[in-house]
Amino acid sequence: MPFQVEAWQAFLNGSNGMVNAPTGSGKTFSLLIPAMLESLLKFKEANGEKGLQLIWITPIRALSKEIELAANRAVQGLGLNWQVKVRTGDTTTKEREQIRKRPPELLITTPESLHLMLASKNYAKLFKNLSAIVCDEWHELVGSKRGVLMELALSRLKTVVPALKIWGISATIGNMHQAAEILLGNDIEKPWEFIKANINKQIAVESIYPKELEVLPWAGHMGVKLLESVIPILQKSESTLIFTNTRNQTEIWYQKLLEVYPDLAGGLAMHHGSMSKEIRNWVEDALHQGQLKVVVCTSSLDLGVDFRPVETIIQVGSPKGAARFLQRAGRSGHRPGAKSKIYFLPTHSLELVESAALQQAAKSNTVEKRTPFIRSFDVLIQYLVTLAVSDGFKPDEILPEIQSTFSFNSINQFEWNWVLNFITSGGESLHAYDEFHKVIVDQDGLYRVESRRVAQRHRLSIGTIVSDPSLSVNMVSGKRIGTIEESFIASLNEGDTFWMAGQPWEYVRIKGMVVQVRKSKKKSGRTPSWGGGRMPLSTELAEILRQKLHEHAISTDKELQFLRPLFERQKEESIIPNKNQFLLEYYHSEEGYHLLVYPFEGRNVHEGMGALLAYRLGMIEPRSYSIAMNDYGFELLSDLPIPIEIALDSDIFSVIDLHNDIMASINATEMARRRFRDIASISGMVFKGYPGNHIKDKHIQSSSQLFFDVFSDHEPDNLLLIQAFDEVMTFQLEEQRLRNALERIAKQEVVLKYPSKPTPLAFPIMVDRLRERVTTEKLEDRIAKMQLEFD
Repeated sequence: MPFQVEAWQAFLNGSNGMVNAPTGSGKTFSLLIPAMLESLLKFKEANGEKGLQLIWITPIRALSKEIELAANRAVQGLGLNWQVKVRTGDTTTKEREQIRKRPPELLITTPESLHLMLASKNYAKLFKNLSAIVCDEWHELVGSKRGVLMELALSRLKTVVPALKIWGISATIGNMHQAAEILLGNDIEKPWEFIKANINKQIAVESIYPKELEVLPWAGHMGVKLLESVIPILQKSESTLIFTNTRNQTEIWYQKLLEVYPDLAGGLAMHHGSMSKEIRNWVEDALHQGQLKVVVCTSSLDLGVDFRPVETIIQVGSPKGAARFLQRAGRSGHRPGAKSKIYFLPTHSLELVESAALQQAAKSNTVEKRTPFIRSFDVLIQYLVTLAVSDGFKPDEILPEIQSTFSFNSINQFEWNWVLNFITSGGESLHAYDEFHKVIVDQDGLYRVESRRVAQRHRLSIGTIVSDPSLSVNMVSGKRIGTIEESFIASLNEGDTFWMAGQPWEYVRIKGMVVQVRKSKKKSGRTPSWGGGRMPLSTELAEILRQKLHEHAISTDKELQFLRPLFERQKEESIIPNKNQFLLEYYHSEEGYHLLVYPFEGRNVHEGMGALLAYRLGMIEPRSYSIAMNDYGFELLSDLPIPIEIALDSDIFSVIDLHNDIMASINATEMARRRFRDIASISGMVFKGYPGNHIKDKHIQSSSQLFFDVFSDHEPDNLLLIQAFDEVMTFQLEEQRLRNALERIAKQEVVLKYPSKPTPLAFPIMVDRLRERVTTEKLEDRIAKMQLEFD
């Protein structure tokens, strides 16, 4: 491919850069091959050990396996005397020791494992022959604290290996050039190369429709009901991936598929991050060899694994972002020139609008930007302790490196001194406690860790992936099944049955951090739920969705034509806003007074806007409100009339004094407190325990809350405390996006409608409110009654 040749030339000329190419185009070989060719040229006359030449960073374990296979093929093809090794969280202690003693020429690893290497004594010796480092799927890292980890590691390696080449591989994102600048840092003197593959990937999208359209839709119920429509797709395809948005959905779909299509037994598997390494590896190998007909999976298979045998992709529910959807579509036709096919299966009627929006995004190559984390002081503190654990560091030497990163280019001397004080004495609030005096300063001004206990605990805590505490699920005989969250197991009694990894298990006992189970003969049982999975609608997709709704009456999209009865029902009681209108609905029921607002901006923005509106309404007439939201709008419910007409006259959607009003309207302190738990863990204030002896979640939570309260009361300028509030505003409430939405609303005509009953747009929001209060069985009964009542 031309872009591969261009990348080879740039690499061999000593350039840094970024390769931007679609899935299945051969982008891996665009950088693997020149690195190997360079080694052949450099060591043509040399014999013996050459040491570590190339580090390949991958964001997920599944991808590391595929890179290893591709690298070994290239090594054999070039006749190169290279060893290829993988070091991830799954690598055994013995394998890690072998890598340390005799480094391979190519090491495939993760950001966390790279930092573990930086925490080793004499790490510079390991990297002395390093020629290049490649960050694969960089777009997956750039919008996370794992990306900050990479920035910091690269800042150190650029000093240790001055001639180091840095390259990234990325799918297209909205801020492509910024992503490259984040990777390379601001101290790169020579120009860097941006190499784009001019390949227009063909993607065919087909929606799956229900037999009957529900004009009062509600989220989540429709997906599994469309199973019968899925079976013919599976039958005519040799291999299919079914992507869900949560691990819980993956487990449910696996069970339902076996019930409805028992012939799949033996050819059906599932894959998600809570399954054991052994099971995941088996699924990946079976996929590669074409032994499986159907795999139900989560984002754990968004990347990696050579899917040449896979013909078809089915997406269950909206992925809420165009880039994620296109990434998954690219899992089929995973080779140059092949066409990708993806089916969109809605979990409720209105998601068909999102299907039309996703197809438009694919045609126009619209993808999301990734918001980078900046000034993540918890990551910086962890990194400095990592350096202190290994060979130590001198602040005057390390500060310029840190300032060369995108994340910390604005750090000033006061903040730098605060961080140094924090790691040596615990800072202003914790200086009386010896356990926070982790780093000492010797007579030469070297910051280092002396305590073996501190060093050991730190190495166990390296990384920024913070999730709910998980317990290992093992058979009584010892075989490992996977991991499960502590909160789910706490709800079970001994003898209860639950489904996991496609099989029913009887809960026997909990022993330490291990849940012991045995196979169950019962066919029914609960399905575990894991945290995460509720993604908000992206800015870019929300904009296209609003456009689709504006044009619904003249649209030629099959999805919008199918939804016309729903749109007509909406118009009977209200309107579907055009591009110059902003819709509000207000009505009274037995529950109280309902105000429905439809910004179509995504759940996070609606959470902030709902709280803001409730606060400003309360300034007019004091009221108590309950708030419910989905990606299309939000509801304020009160037992007293809502003064919305007066509020509209007072410009309630103004951006004036927005930040202060947001801080006053939400329980910002409580939201920041929850955010602080992760910050406390990443920065090392809270230790989660040793392998097999983890500290209970409630103890971790109470410890982090204690720190939060101490800092709030006695050290309000604590950088970690300030960071918690900043992250709430930037990532949870999306303050800038909220401001942009309010500025858009200010240019529109606000239309207030008074329907006599819930409209099709209102109904799913009301159901989301009810979902928090009742069980699934009661919820379905309640919704059925509501549909009869309001139909």
